[in-house]
This record gives sequence, C-alpha cells and structure tokens, in this order.
Amino acid sequence: MTKILPFKAVRPTRDKVSLVASRSYQSYTQAEREARLDYNPFSFLHIVNPGYKYDKEISGEARYNLVKNRYLEFKEDGIFKQDTKPCFYIYKIVDRDHQVFNGIVAAASVEDYTNNIIKKHEDTIAAREIVFKDYLKTVGFNAEPVLLTYPDNSTIKTIINEKQKERAEFEFTTTYRDTHLLWLIDKEEDINAIAETFNKTKTLYIADGHHRSSSSKLLCEDLKTDNKAHTGEESYNFFMSYLISESELRIHEFNRLVKDLNGLTKEEFLIQLDTMYRIENRGITPYQPSKAHHFSMYLDGEFYSLYLRKTNYQFNTSLDQLDAQLLFKTILEPILGITDLRNDDRIHYLSGKKDIVNLKSKVDSKAYTVGFGMIPATITQMKQIADDGLTMPPKSTYIEPKIRSGVTIYEF
Repeated sequence: MTKILPFKAVRPTRDKVSLVASRSYQSYTQAEREARLDYNPFSFLHIVNPGYKYDKEISGEARYNLVKNRYLEFKEDGIFKQDTKPCFYIYKIVDRDHQVFNGIVAAASVEDYTNNIIKKHEDTIAAREIVFKDYLKTVGFNAEPVLLTYPDNSTIKTIINEKQKERAEFEFTTTYRDTHLLWLIDKEEDINAIAETFNKTKTLYIADGHHRSSSSKLLCEDLKTDNKAHTGEESYNFFMSYLISESELRIHEFNRLVKDLNGLTKEEFLIQLDTMYRIENRGITPYQPSKAHHFSMYLDGEFYSLYLRKTNYQFNTSLDQLDAQLLFKTILEPILGITDLRNDDRIHYLSGKKDIVNLKSKVDSKAYTVGFGMIPATITQMKQIADDGLTMPPKSTYIEPKIRSGVTIYEF
C-alpha cells in the first residue's frame, strides 16, 4: 500500500512558464548558464544561483537564504502563484526523438520510503544528504521531483488519456526541441481514483532522485522533532514525486572512460583481460555490444569486443548479473585499480544517449586512455536488485524522462 497525495503546487503563470522552466543547474555548461542568466530574468536559474546578480560565488547558509529571497521575490512579482486547492498534475513530455512520457506529479510519503515501500537501488552519500536537507530546511520548497515508477495500470492510464483530451494548462517547447505539457487533476472523483489505485499498489521504485528522497527523510525527522504538535499529515511528511509507469521509463547505460592503464602497457593490459574475457580486435569499425555480459572497448585507436568467460565468474546475486557491477569486479577494480567509483578522478562516466563514436572521440583527444561501452540495465534488473536489498554501482543507469525545474514547486 502506497500513499500518494495531491498538493497545492506553486507554479509559474501560463505566459511565463516557458521562460521560468529550466534543466537541473549542473546540466548546463558555464556558458549556457551565463547566457540564460544574462538574457532571461525569469529563469529559475536566478533562484538557484542567487549570487549571480552580485557577480559573486556564494555558498552554504548564505546561499540558501538568498535562494529563499529570490524565490519569495518571484512570488511577490506574480511570476509564481499557488493553486487554491490540492491537485494531481499530469506532466507529459515529447522529446526530440518523439519518445512520449506521461506521468503524475504528486506528494509521496516519507513513511513509505522509510518502510521500504518506496524502494531504492542506489547508495547515497551521507554528506550530500545532509547538505541538501539543510538547503531544503532553509528555502522551504523543492522544485525537482523524485522519479518513481509503478507497474502499468489501466485505471491511471484511462484518467491520463481522458484528461489529455482537454486543453493543457501549460504547453511549451524548449530550445532542445522537447515539448512539455501540464494538466491539473482537480475533480474529487479523479483525485480519489488515483489515490485509491496507488493505495492498492504494493511497491514503488525510485528510478532517479535517491539523494532527494533520502534528504526529504532527514528533513522530516528534523521538522518532526521541532514541531510539538506533529500529526504526520504536515507537508514535510511528503516529498514531490513524478510517477511514471514502467513501460514508459527509458533506461540508458553510462559508459566508462579511464585516464590510464594503472601502470600497465597495452599488451600487459590485454593479457590480463584475457583471463576473464574472450577478446576480438574489431579495428577501426565501431563496435556496440548487443548482449548482456558483452562489452565494447576502445583503446589505442581500435575497437575490441569483450565476451565474458562465464566459467571464471560466479553469478551469486542479482547484482552480479548487472553489467556495471561485472565491469567493476572484473576490470576496473582488479586490473585498473579503481576501488572508489564515486570519487576516483581517473574514471569518467558518459551517458549512453551519446553514441559509441562520442566515446571514441574522448579517448582520441588523449584525455582518456581506454573506454568501455555496455548495454543498458533493464527495469526488471533494477527492481530485482532493489527487492533484494542490494545497490547498484554509481552511474549504472541514465534514466529518462527528465522534467523541468520550476514547473511545479512543493512547499513545506
């Protein structure tokens, strides 16, 4: 049983939403950020980067307070308005490749997360959790939902389809040629049907946003302690989520780039690889693996295919079957000496949305010595690993959709 609630979102006005909505701050290059901050006074980036107007880098509590000030200014200026009644929100994305994503923005329960009804498949870093918790506690809002996935459900699909016959509240296309649409679900019968349907859903899975959800748990614990009249229904007992059916989720791989061969020559490296892999030199022809436990490798101007010698590797758990884990346990750690996948600056991750030629260009630039490509993990693998209480290595999945910040905002 999962608890999903409607909420009163703070949203941009219809005429400003295309200007306000932004990608996550980290996804922009410095030049892109500066261009938007220079020429678009309505961008949500002005809120999350409040020091820009002072031409100064500001961090810590001082930055958090300025973020809150910029947010309040957007509300005072009428750029943001809060809905007068709790709603669910249908958010649709049609990307430049014509893939369509339909989901529901709602408030998910911290208690469900704590009780493992909302399951995770990635570890979080305690220091990052605390930093984001402190940020949330100061600013009092969250603008980036956690991406949750649920089994396909005909009731939810019917409600979404029927609502989308109406004119969307928001419809805008970004400079990246993605089209975003938003509808409000404000009728009691629809709200109740959605809430009751999810109440019958045994488990939800976090697809993206592990640190956001864990930080929301810490925030709830802090505010609960501070509130002597705590009831469990306060807004801090929930966190904003974007719920999408499993069939509409898109999982891409993260390919790996490594700066050096850990002191080995090319020949020594290939000989060590031969213990665990059947190796074939593919020359200059790009090779992209198509099966689990097969990898592509680009080294010294040539592509190689690597096929696991299964007699030398034991599959004891669901995690052992994951290619990102397999690559780590057979190559990155024992041969290349990379033990900390989060913090070792010798390794870099490249989204599988960028093709294998992009990996080649990174190695050819001499910034990296070797690159590895793999196939994406599946939703079945992700769920099984979560069900088994295991966690994937960092950057095991690049998951879509990615919705825009500032379109719906959840206040605590």
